[in-house]
Amino acid sequence: MNHPHSQGHPGAGHGLPGHPPKANTIRLVAWETTRRCNLKCKHCRAAAEDHPYEDELSTEASFRLLDQIREVGTPIIILTGGEPLLREDIYDIAAYGTKIGLRMVMAPNGTLITKESVEKLKASGIKRISISLDGSTPETHDGFRGLKNAFNDAIRGINIAREAGLEFQINTTITRTNLDEIPKILTLAESLGAVALHIFLLVPTGRGKYIADSAINAKEYEETLNWFYDQQDKTRLQLKATCAPHYYRILRQRAKADGKKVTFESHGLDAVTRGCLAGTGFCFISHVGRVQTCGFLDVTCGDITQQTFRQVWENSTVFNELRDFNNLENKCGICEYKKVCGGCRARAYEATGSYLEEEPLCSYQPKK
Repeated sequence: MNHPHSQGHPGAGHGLPGHPPKANTIRLVAWETTRRCNLKCKHCRAAAEDHPYEDELSTEASFRLLDQIREVGTPIIILTGGEPLLREDIYDIAAYGTKIGLRMVMAPNGTLITKESVEKLKASGIKRISISLDGSTPETHDGFRGLKNAFNDAIRGINIAREAGLEFQINTTITRTNLDEIPKILTLAESLGAVALHIFLLVPTGRGKYIADSAINAKEYEETLNWFYDQQDKTRLQLKATCAPHYYRILRQRAKADGKKVTFESHGLDAVTRGCLAGTGFCFISHVGRVQTCGFLDVTCGDITQQTFRQVWENSTVFNELRDFNNLENKCGICEYKKVCGGCRARAYEATGSYLEEEPLCSYQPKK
C-alpha cells in the first residue's frame, strides 16, 4: 500500500481558526478500494500481492458506500489500496464521489501512471494524488518497495502528473533505513514540484511487523519531529506528520517557545488539527467493507455489507471509546497534551493488545 503508510493520506481540514473540529465530525476516510498491488513493500499493512482478491466491493456497492458516507458528512475520500489504479472502475468511483459532493483524492504508488490515466483522474474530479518515495535514490526506495525500477517508475509518474497539472504530494515512511535521507527526500520533493511532504512513522502491522526492528526509537522519533518542525519556515511545501501524533505536542511546545500561535485554520489536505485521528475524524474501510478506526489498528468496528456507514460511525463501541480521551490509560491518560496528541492507538495496540494503553514510542513525561 502507499501510506502511508502505507495508507496514502492526502490528509484533511475543516474547522475554524483556534477551534479544533468536533470530535466526531468525519473529515477523512481512507478506503482500500482493492488489495491488489504490483509492489511488495516491506512495510505494507495489507501484505498486498498482485492477484485479484475475492469479495471486493462491486461498483454498485461502492456507489452505495459513497452515498452512505455523504449522509454522514462531506469528508475527503482517499482512494487507496493496494494499488487503486489496478481497479478497472476506479475512475467511475472517483467521478461518482465527486458528483455527490465528496472531495476525492487518490494514493497510487506512481508506477502505473500514464498520460492517459492522469487525464482520466482529472476528469473524474481527483483533486490530488499522493505518491510514496521512501528513499532519495533507487537503491533505498526499490529495496523498500520490493521491485526493481520502482523509484524510476514513480518519478516518471510524478513528472507526468506535474506536466498535466495534477496536484501531488510525496509520502515517506520513516524507518532506520532511510532516516538519514529525510532531508534529501524533502529536497527531492521540492525539485519535483510537490505541494506537500507528509511523513509517516512506521506502525509495525502486516509486513511491517517483519521490519519492526528497523523502526526508529523514541529519541530518534523526537529528534526527527523537531527537525521537521524546523523545516516549516525553510520550505514552500506543506509539511504534515502522520502516525506521529507527538508532532502536535511538539508543534505547541515549539510554537509557545517561539512566541507563535497555533491555529486550526484549514489548509485543505494539510490541515494541522490533532495527532491520532483514529475513530474521531478519520476511519478506514477495507477492500471487503470492514470498518476500522485506522488501517493499522486491526480491530473491526463494523461491516458496511451488514450495516449502514452511519450505524458504524455513530454506534461503534471502539469509535466511542476513542472519542473520550479520558479513556486513555497510564501516561497518555494523565498527559496534558492528550487532546492534541492522543498517542498512536495502533502502536499501543500492537505493543500491548489494548488500543487505550500509552503510546510506546513517546519519551515525553507528562507534568502531572
